[in-house]
Amino acid sequence: MPPAEILARTLYAEAGDLTVRAIEGLAALVLTRARLAAEPGGPRHWGQGVAGVCRAPFQFPCWNPRHPRHARLVAPGEGAAALAVCRRVALRAIAGVLPDPTGGATHWHRSEDLPGWAIARVPVAEIGGLSFHRADAAAPPALPARPRRVA
Repeated sequence: MPPAEILARTLYAEAGDLTVRAIEGLAALVLTRARLAAEPGGPRHWGQGVAGVCRAPFQFPCWNPRHPRHARLVAPGEGAAALAVCRRVALRAIAGVLPDPTGGATHWHRSEDLPGWAIARVPVAEIGGLSFHRADAAAPPALPARPRRVA
């Protein structure tokens, strides 16, 4: 499957039921991760290239065969209008003509969910039902130092 189709199906499975702007935000996030992972010393766990980022373990739940959105990934329903939108967004993203509405976000989650890593982090963007975060933005506060016993 070509990288554009892998991205389109990832977008469709993860955000095909949301707004076009949310789909664009998720596509921009994939491209940001691919760019950062390609830099020397970049985060290799995000995968290499667009296809690698989409398929990297534990990054996009739809690639997990046990996840409820996996069915949308493997059998998207070729006539689905949302899939056509996701394919257009994927092509624009890969061509480099899609503006990044997330401000360089590297992490995301659906707004109705609050994963543990997002607690105490302020999103850099909230778009159409998705919350976007940057790894370097608004890190959670450090835990206070353990009190020492003074004799």
